[in-house]
Parts: sequence; structure tokens; C-alpha cells
Amino acid sequence: MWLPQLPIERLTRENSRPGRTAPPAKKPFALVGSDTHGLTLAAVNVSGRHAGLAPGMRLADARVICPALLTAPATPGEDADFLEALARWSSRYSPCLNVDGPDGLWLDITGIAHLFGGESGLLTDLERRFAKAGLGVRLGLAETLGAAHALAHFARTTPCIAAPGTLPETLAPFPIEALRLAPETALLLRRLGLKRIGQLYDLPRASLERRFHSKEAAERVLRRLDEALGTRGEKHAPLLPAPDFVARLSYPEPLISHDGVLAGLRRLSHELCGKLTRAGAGARRVVLWAARTDGSSLALEAGLSAPSSAPAHLERLLKEKLETIDMGYGVDLMTFAALAVEDLHPEQTGLSAAARKPGPEKLIDALAGRLGARTVRRLFPQDSHIPELAQNTRSAFANLPAWNGEASQKPPRPPLLLARPESLAVMAEIPEGPPARFTWRRVNRRVVKAEGPERIAPEWWRALGGGARQRTRDYYRIEDEDGCRYWVFREGLYREPDEDPPRWFLHGVFP
Repeated sequence: MWLPQLPIERLTRENSRPGRTAPPAKKPFALVGSDTHGLTLAAVNVSGRHAGLAPGMRLADARVICPALLTAPATPGEDADFLEALARWSSRYSPCLNVDGPDGLWLDITGIAHLFGGESGLLTDLERRFAKAGLGVRLGLAETLGAAHALAHFARTTPCIAAPGTLPETLAPFPIEALRLAPETALLLRRLGLKRIGQLYDLPRASLERRFHSKEAAERVLRRLDEALGTRGEKHAPLLPAPDFVARLSYPEPLISHDGVLAGLRRLSHELCGKLTRAGAGARRVVLWAARTDGSSLALEAGLSAPSSAPAHLERLLKEKLETIDMGYGVDLMTFAALAVEDLHPEQTGLSAAARKPGPEKLIDALAGRLGARTVRRLFPQDSHIPELAQNTRSAFANLPAWNGEASQKPPRPPLLLARPESLAVMAEIPEGPPARFTWRRVNRRVVKAEGPERIAPEWWRALGGGARQRTRDYYRIEDEDGCRYWVFREGLYREPDEDPPRWFLHGVFP
């Protein structure tokens, strides 16, 4: 199975939702990636090919050929994930399958085709389903993986089926590139006058080896030829099935009390977390499904702000919801599943449970369960030296914030910052130093201790971008005669005669 337009078709599928712009179909469009030669075309739509463009072409050359070319950045990682998802979906046709390069799949349908009305019926059904999903696919079926690959990529019609025992005759007119050779190897064979696969059949193998720079290069050509014709076996490992993170529990007699259901949830949590632990994964979203004896059912879902495989934590998320459900005539089947999982990275812990530092995840998950996932938010770092711009808030269920260790290297910062720095009236001022007396919120305070300054320069690029002009800040940690500690700063410097006089602000308080 070859999907020649996979990157563009995947992008079209994702951007076909309301509010998004899909790639143009009637205008030249290409996805651009970068390699050692600079920016190159990674994929080109049909209109772009008609304009003379092709994958691998440099972007500068493509602009010259087609000035109206529209582009977007290529995302090979997302394409690979989408291709693997297609392979797993294709398991309806075969349990033995895998990806084939960046834009292909292979299926072993030995003993399966009769379930779909024969080989032609299977390929027709497969092509129809892919077309319904907006994906163009070329299909080739043969006795060997190499021959099927050649049919999918180079046959004039699709789907193309090679009759049993006819591989030499079928592959003979195909170009030498159909053997899955490296581009430089195929180019060398063409320079030697070997343009078709059939020309290799009667060529003495020793003579072919003498025409290559190394014996290994000639051996690769012969191995690909033998694999395509079936005279040499080819290893093709199937795609491992996705782990099934599901725990099920059935009862011979229906449960009519909430205590019994809670006990079942506890048992299911331990079973599910055991599977997650063995796979080195943690759940990010779980669902508990319960079937009642009258044929009805209910489903309770919960999200986690960080991957977890702790049974007690998963049980606690659903316990309160489970206590309020209607048992009806009793529950006779319960299923607990992890709908979304992530890798659970090992962490260094203390020698005892008391020495471990609990994270905020349990509190976040509990609050989200009561208040709603959209209500709970957490801080995320932002690239800025200005304290009030160094962080922002996002959903608590977004990817974990990547806080680095730079904060520990800075002077102490107060845990509580004001929403906006509040102006101070400084009555006794030390030039280039902290204030001796100041008034904040109508209360006069005398400074007895001070540390600093910590200078933060303005971010000049914000002014270039149209933002408000900033001034240099000198921060001080001060303490008044009542023992209250503050974080204040002077905005501006005294040695700037052309600027406004410096002003003082209070930005935070220490506990």
C-alpha cells in the first residue's frame, strides 16, 4: 500500500474542520523541509506537479519555476504517527502488518482474502475505505513483499495483482528503481545500460560485481532482486499490537450497593495500574464503564494533569462521582480503561514514604474533578526577564511546564507577586540605593534592613515591536521595623538626565 500524497492529505484532513484553512487543491502547494542542501520540497500536490515541481527540489528553484507556489512547513513526525495509526486501523484486513518507509504499509493477507470475497474484493474494499477517508492509495499484491512494493509504486493500474508463479514475467518490464535500491545504486546501473529488472536475469553475477566499487554494493542489488523474485527470504517484522490498558470485572450476582461498586473500583484500579507499570506508562485520562442488569450503562471519565499509575490516585478521582450514581437493578459488569497514556519517566524518591515530596498533581486533579477542567489552571514559564512577564497560565491538563534551574541561581524572589506593581511614595531616599522611608497604602514604614540591588535591564525588542518602552529596574529586598519584608524596585536611573525622574514600586511581599 503506497500513499503518495500522505503528508498533504493528512494536513487536508486535519484542517477540514470548521475554523481552519485547508491546503488549496487547485493551486500549486508544497510542504517545505530542511536538509543539508537547505530548504527543499518535501511533498507537492497534484497542481504543483503539473506546474513542474517535484519532491526533493530546492525551494529557491521551485519559486523560479512557479512564482505562485504556496507553502507550509513539513511535519514528518506527525506524518509518521498518522501512518502508524493507519497501519493499526488496517488490522481489520490482517493481523500481520507494518509501515513501509515514510509513505507506505504492507499487509500479509495469507489465508484471509476469502473473508472479503477473494483478493480482488479485499483490495477493492480497502481502496474504497481509503478514498472515503480522503486518502489516495496505490495497491499491489504479490507473493513477495518486494514484488508487491514494485507493483504499488510502478504498475500502470491500481490495484495490481501478480498471478502466482508469474513474478519474473511481471517484474521484467519494471524500471530498476522498483527493486528498492538507493538512488546512487540505481543511477550507476542505468549508466551501465541496465534500466529494466529483466536485464538482470541473465547477467552473470560475477560480471555485475566487477562493475561496482565494492562487493557489498553488488550484493545489495542481487539481494533485492532475489527478495523480489522469492528466491531469498526477507525479514519483515510485524507491528506490535498497542497495549490494551483495560481491566474488566464481572459478577455472577448484580451489585446493588455502592460499597460493592467501590470495592470493584479498587480492585480494577490495582489491575489497570499493574498493566501501566509494566509498560512504563501512566494514565492521562481514564473511564469507568458499568453495565446494569436492565441493559443500561453509565460511564464516568476523569482527566489527570500528569501521567500516573498510582491505584489510590485513580480510585480517588472517581470515588466521589461513583457514590452519586443510580445503581438501578444492580451492576453486573465493570470496565476500567486508560483512554490516553503517556510515558512515565522514573523519578528518584526518598528511602521512606515520608521523605518524598508530594507534587501538586493530586490537588490539581481533585480540584478539576469538583470545579471542572477548564476552571483549574497552572503557571507555565515564558521567555522574559521581566518578573510579571516570565510566566503565564494555561490549562492544568496541558503538558507539564518545563521549569529549568535558572530560578534557583537568582536572588530570592517572593512567592507572592502583586497583580500590578504598586507605586510607592519614598520620603527618605538614598541615591543609587534602597529607600530609607516609604509610604505604601497610606502607611508610613521605616526600613531597617535592605539587600540588593538586582538589576533587570529592559527588553529593547519589545519597544521595536510596538510595545511600551521599558526602563532599567533595580530590585531590593527590604524589611521594615515591624519585621515585614517587601520586594521593591526603582524604575529608571539617576544618571539619565534626559529621562523622567526614577520612580519606586512595590512588586511583592515575602512571608
